[in-house]
Amino acid sequence: MQPIPKNINLQPERKSIKTIEVDEELLDDIRQLVADQAQTLLSNIVTDLHAADIAEILNHLSDDERLFIFLLLVPEVAATVLLELDHDARHQLLEITPSDKISEFVSFLPSDDAADFVAELPPPLAEKVLRALPQKEAGDVQHLLKYDEDTAGGIMDLDFVAVKSLNSVEEATQEVRSAAQNGISVYRVFVVDDERKLSGVISIADLVLNPLTSIISTIMEKQPKSVETDMDQEEVATLFRKYDLLDLPVIDKNGILVGRITIDDIVDVMEEEHSEDVARMVGSDAEELEKKSPSRIAFMRLPWVLTTLVIEFGAGVVIHFFDKTLSQVILLASFMPIISAISGNTGLQSAAIIVRAMATGHVLPDQWWAPVWRQLQTTLIIGAVCGMLIGFVGSVWQGTWEFGLIVGFSMFISINISGFIGTVVPIISKRLGFDPAITAGPFETAFQDVIGITIFLGLATLLLHWIV
Repeated sequence: MQPIPKNINLQPERKSIKTIEVDEELLDDIRQLVADQAQTLLSNIVTDLHAADIAEILNHLSDDERLFIFLLLVPEVAATVLLELDHDARHQLLEITPSDKISEFVSFLPSDDAADFVAELPPPLAEKVLRALPQKEAGDVQHLLKYDEDTAGGIMDLDFVAVKSLNSVEEATQEVRSAAQNGISVYRVFVVDDERKLSGVISIADLVLNPLTSIISTIMEKQPKSVETDMDQEEVATLFRKYDLLDLPVIDKNGILVGRITIDDIVDVMEEEHSEDVARMVGSDAEELEKKSPSRIAFMRLPWVLTTLVIEFGAGVVIHFFDKTLSQVILLASFMPIISAISGNTGLQSAAIIVRAMATGHVLPDQWWAPVWRQLQTTLIIGAVCGMLIGFVGSVWQGTWEFGLIVGFSMFISINISGFIGTVVPIISKRLGFDPAITAGPFETAFQDVIGITIFLGLATLLLHWIV
C-alpha cells in the first residue's frame, strides 16, 4: 500500500452538496469502479456528496478500496470525512498519512473539531502535527486541549464573532460577513466590554432589521445565558434542550468570553451521553466495540460480573435457608426464576427511565418524591396484572387456590419493591455525587433478584404456616 501523495486532486470544485442512501447496490458499484481504477468517474461521483455519506461508503470498503477513494478527495473534504469515519477506518488512513498532510487536514477543521482530532493521535504524531500547523491554529488547539473533554471548555469552539457595545450595526454586520467568508457559521453576535467580558448578545435577525447606524448596546439582549468552561457537557446539553438554543457563549471564572458551543456539538454530546448511560447500565463501555481489544473488554467487564456473582450468591443462601419450605411444596422452585426475572426487569425499566429523566433535566434529585410516586403508581398496575396472571397459573398448576395466592402476592410485592429500588437508588446516587447509570446496572439487578426470591420464599413460608 503506497503512502498518500502530497499533491493529488482529481476532484472538480464542489458546487453543491447531495445526500444519498448508501446501500449494498451502491457499494458494489463503487467496488467495481475501484477495481477498474476508474479515478475520473469515482471523482465525479464523490465530488458532490456530503462528507457523512462519503465516510459511510468508506467504512464499508476494504483498506485498499478506502485508500483509493480517499486519495481522490480534496484536503478540505478529506478532513471532514476523517472526522466522520469509524475509529478503525480513520486509524488505518492516518497510519499511512504523512504528518504534514495530517496538519493540512487539521487546518481545515473548526478549532473544537481540530482539538478532538489531535487528541486522538498518538502523542509523538500529535506533536509533529502541531509543529506543522500555523502558530495561531496550533495555539488554539493546544489551548482547547487543556480542558477536560467532557466539559464546556472541552467542546467549545474558538471561532465566533464578538463586537463592542458601542459598535454600530454596520460594523457588526461587517464582522459577520468576514466570519462567513472564512467558513464560520454565525447564529448570534456576542457583545463584550473593553476587558472582553460578556455583556450581551444580538441575533442576526436584529442586525438585519435595525438601521446600520444603530448602536449595539441599544438593541442587544443583556445578561445572556452563558456557561463556564468547567461545566459538565451533560449540563450544557440540558440548557440547550430547555431553552431551544442554537449556540451558547462560554466564559471563564472572570466572566471573560473565551468560546462558544453550537448545536451540532450538543447533538454529538447527547448521543455520546446516551450511549455511555446505556453501556454503564449493563456494566460495559460505550466505545468497547471500536477501540478495545477482546482481552481489555474482558478485564473491563470482569469486576462487574464478579461483583454481581457475589451478590447472586446471596440468592443461593436465601434458597438454602428456606429449604424446608421448598421440600414441602417443590413446585415453588419452578416459580422462583419467574418472579426474580420479572421483578428484576421491572426494576431495571424504572432505573432506565429515571436515569434518562435526570440526564435530560426532567427529574431533579431535590424533587425525588414526584418520580417515586409516579413509578409506584405504574408498578402497582404492573404488579397487579402480573400477580393475578401468575396466581391463576399457580392455582391451576398446583390445584389449590392457596398456592396461587402465594405466588401471585409474592409477584405483586416483588415488582413494587423492585420498582421502588430502581427509582430511588439512581436518585440517591446522583445526590451523593455518583453516576446513577452505574448503580442502575448489574448491582441493582442482582440485589433485586435476591430481594425477589427472599420475599417469595418468606411469604410462602408464612402462608404455608397459616394454611397448616
